[in-house]
Amino acid sequence: MPNLIARILSPPPVVAVIPLAGVIAPRAAVFGRQPLAIETLGPSISRAFAVRRLAGVALVVNSPGGSAAQSALIAARIRQHAEEKKVPVTAFVEDVAASGGYWLACAADEILCLEPSILGSIGVISTGFGFAGLMERIGVERRLYTAGERKSLLDPFRPTREEDVARLRGIQEALHARFKAWVRERRGAKLTADEAELFSGEFWAGERAVALGLADGIGELRATMRARHGERVRFAVFGRQRRGWWSRFLPTPEGLIAAAEERAAWARVGL
Repeated sequence: MPNLIARILSPPPVVAVIPLAGVIAPRAAVFGRQPLAIETLGPSISRAFAVRRLAGVALVVNSPGGSAAQSALIAARIRQHAEEKKVPVTAFVEDVAASGGYWLACAADEILCLEPSILGSIGVISTGFGFAGLMERIGVERRLYTAGERKSLLDPFRPTREEDVARLRGIQEALHARFKAWVRERRGAKLTADEAELFSGEFWAGERAVALGLADGIGELRATMRARHGERVRFAVFGRQRRGWWSRFLPTPEGLIAAAEERAAWARVGL
């Protein structure tokens, strides 16, 4: 009876868990898979930081990256709540936190990973296809009309123009500069390697990532939080808001393209 009374009078602390799994994109769901976007994650982040007896927030990251804008929005929302509530945030990397996935991990005060985890890929990538030769061979004429001489960029049905490539690289460099600034802001003196290596777009397995300062150590969610907050600690999971049930069964052309791009994003890190 005394133990029961003690438990009632001293309820266990709670760790709010926010899963950040999948590609980061402002896209519709494909067969029920929701991309990571501020639209679907924002309400869950708010609820996670509003939990009573909150001892900490855990981000469970498993993402190959995606939209830079959505990465920045999600990370900023996490930091906003963390600073308002004065609650520590820990990121636990599962398979991968690459590119935008690592951007999200840097929203935490501490990053832990597993030995086989993949971290890094601090860079910007753009992909596409060129069909100019094919169009000519099959006798199809491309007709494109714009108001504004730079409205079209890297039209896949026309030969590549050097000025288009230069414009794209300028945008990529601006995004890369912001990414690097974010990593410096969040990791600071923890980074131990030369920036030319860290910001090259390369990625590393867990122990090497720790040695480079991209992560703080090796650790898993439940074992780490129980060691810090006691065996009685409770875990409250806050996932993404789901859209209509029809998105799980009725694929759209946009959704199928998103699925192909998602597969390509995972493939870039060997998964």
